[in-house]
Amino acid sequence: MNTDFIKGVVVPILTPIDENELIDEKKLREQVDYVIEGGVLGILAFGSNGEFYVIEEDEMERGLKIMADQAAGRVPVYFGIGAISTKKCCRLAKMAAAGGAAGISVLQPMFLKPTETELFLHFKTIAEAVPDTPVLLYNNPGRVNYTLSGNLVERLAHEVPNIVGMKDTSGDITQTAEFIRRTRDVDFKVFGGKDTLLYASMCHGAVGGVCTAANFMPELITDVYNKYIAGDLKGSLEAQFKLNPVRLSMDGASFPVAAKDMANLRGRDIGVPYTPNLPTPEGPVLDKIKTEMKKAGLI
Repeated sequence: MNTDFIKGVVVPILTPIDENELIDEKKLREQVDYVIEGGVLGILAFGSNGEFYVIEEDEMERGLKIMADQAAGRVPVYFGIGAISTKKCCRLAKMAAAGGAAGISVLQPMFLKPTETELFLHFKTIAEAVPDTPVLLYNNPGRVNYTLSGNLVERLAHEVPNIVGMKDTSGDITQTAEFIRRTRDVDFKVFGGKDTLLYASMCHGAVGGVCTAANFMPELITDVYNKYIAGDLKGSLEAQFKLNPVRLSMDGASFPVAAKDMANLRGRDIGVPYTPNLPTPEGPVLDKIKTEMKKAGLI
């Protein structure tokens, strides 16, 4: 299975919606063009900042087709799966493969507290449902309240042929490095999942990052990656340091609304989040976001 394309800055693309909370096709097509022109090397449909958890399956199917059509092969489009049940994950994986996804990303089940045996069978079953499609694990302990272990990832990488990579959003660079160390013999592709740690992740062997910041400042986050790949480590680190205050300013807002707020501040006309979330109101949190964006020359 060719996995050479799995690299770079991949954006968990925002999902613009209309007044009925249906995907706004025009705005989504514009966002696809914007991030590609900004230098991303992949688009992740329905990641965490794509608000996957509130989107119906038929809308996901429609949205994926729009994104795949608009990307038109310029970059791969991955499909994010965050369902709890194995059966539903398999159904979504098959739908994604049929809809043109170049790969799928599977978050560990939320709310549950599964054993490693249960998790192994969960991921293995999903991968076997789409044997010709690359599958990426998605480790996000901050949202599901437990982490994938190094032992589990090592076993999946070696025993399931089409589980070929992962995104690690633990924020623990030692854990990210362990995922890389344990799987490097099979060319397993590990992405950093924290925008603020893209440089650090790549120093340990990550192939890139899945970066929310690429939705509204793609030129800054791709600068970190491009300079690193070119061997300009000092320049890459400085680009990381320029990005970080902007990215950290998001943390005071309600998750995940800040990414849409910041896109709107840059004139992207992305609109509002799905309810129950609301745009960040005027006040100290939004003021901090605006201040850091102005310092970085973004607005």
